[in-house]
Amino acid sequence: MTVTDKGAAPDSGTEAGTEAGAEAGTEAGAQAAAPEASTDRERPAGPRRGAPWLLTVALAVLVGLLTLASAGLGAYEISPGDVLSSIAHRAGVGGNELARVPESVLWNVRFPRIVLALLVGASLGCAGALMQGVFGNPLAEPSVIGVSLGAAVGAVAAISLGLNFLGNWTLPAFAFVAGLGTALLVYSMSRSGGRTEVVTLILTGIAVNAFAGALIGLFIFLADTAAVNQITFWQLGSLSQATWPKVLAVLPCAALGLAVAPFYARKLDLLALGERPARHLGVDVERLRVVLILVVALLTAAAVSVSGVIGFVGLVIPHLLRMAAGPGHRFLIPGSALGGAVVLLAGDLAARTVVEPAELPLGVLTALFGSPFFFWLLRRTRRRQGGWA
Repeated sequence: MTVTDKGAAPDSGTEAGTEAGAEAGTEAGAQAAAPEASTDRERPAGPRRGAPWLLTVALAVLVGLLTLASAGLGAYEISPGDVLSSIAHRAGVGGNELARVPESVLWNVRFPRIVLALLVGASLGCAGALMQGVFGNPLAEPSVIGVSLGAAVGAVAAISLGLNFLGNWTLPAFAFVAGLGTALLVYSMSRSGGRTEVVTLILTGIAVNAFAGALIGLFIFLADTAAVNQITFWQLGSLSQATWPKVLAVLPCAALGLAVAPFYARKLDLLALGERPARHLGVDVERLRVVLILVVALLTAAAVSVSGVIGFVGLVIPHLLRMAAGPGHRFLIPGSALGGAVVLLAGDLAARTVVEPAELPLGVLTALFGSPFFFWLLRRTRRRQGGWA
């Protein structure tokens, strides 16, 4: 037994040495043969930690550059130096007042349009991020629950019936009340037993959208020729009628919605884990949905009331930012507001200058670029997730 044990020891050591050498050789060979695979394993799969801050700075810089470009470019060009000089003069920090015509063009035509584009774009982008967070669906946008078409019904009714008892505030007021009423109607119709199912809410929104479309068609049929032309142009989406009174009509609602939305970022992150885990973590899911749907209605109805129907901003921007910086709503909500402002500023500048002296409808322009993205997103979702609930 002793001889056998002694004889077995070298064999065991030889086998261990052989296995160790083989493993070492295999690992060395694998590393030499496939360095790229090792590099891929070491590379982080998610977005970089600093990506949200970099994107925020980039979007803020883009807003500034596009504001300067939009103020100067157009049928009557104004140099960037003159734009900055006029702004400094109005702010009381130096600069010089421009001649009467460029000063009037800048402050009575360009700047109201720029501010309105910023407010409308930020409202639509933020509303889209909230909708996708509430429904847990990357294909959700404000029009899903009927806010956009509901606001359009109010505006079209005011135009068709020739209502003007509130002056410049008539159209925004009718559109806002109708959009908010539509959102509340959809939500109340989809509630059952004190709870609201997402699928029921979306299906109810689709039905209400169809009814709203029928009402718009009826009002167009009853309107005269001048009203039909105004309704048609308004439905295409445009900021060409921007004035300071319209800016003031949108500002309170947009500012309130944009200020409230970031406070719900953490709860939306918890809701992304699922309804049941979110409830266990202390989130009142039903109350959260009610509040955020009201905020979405506030933002969307205010935007649509002055710009017409402008689609795909609330769909495209949040999804692109989610792909670039991750799904955290702490960045996604304000980032979507900045991104929406950038897209609408750039789109409005292109609409004014591409076919000068004519002007493209802004809603048509956003749909031309947004529709292909929607198709790509549809295919990507089906390919990666096998569809969606």
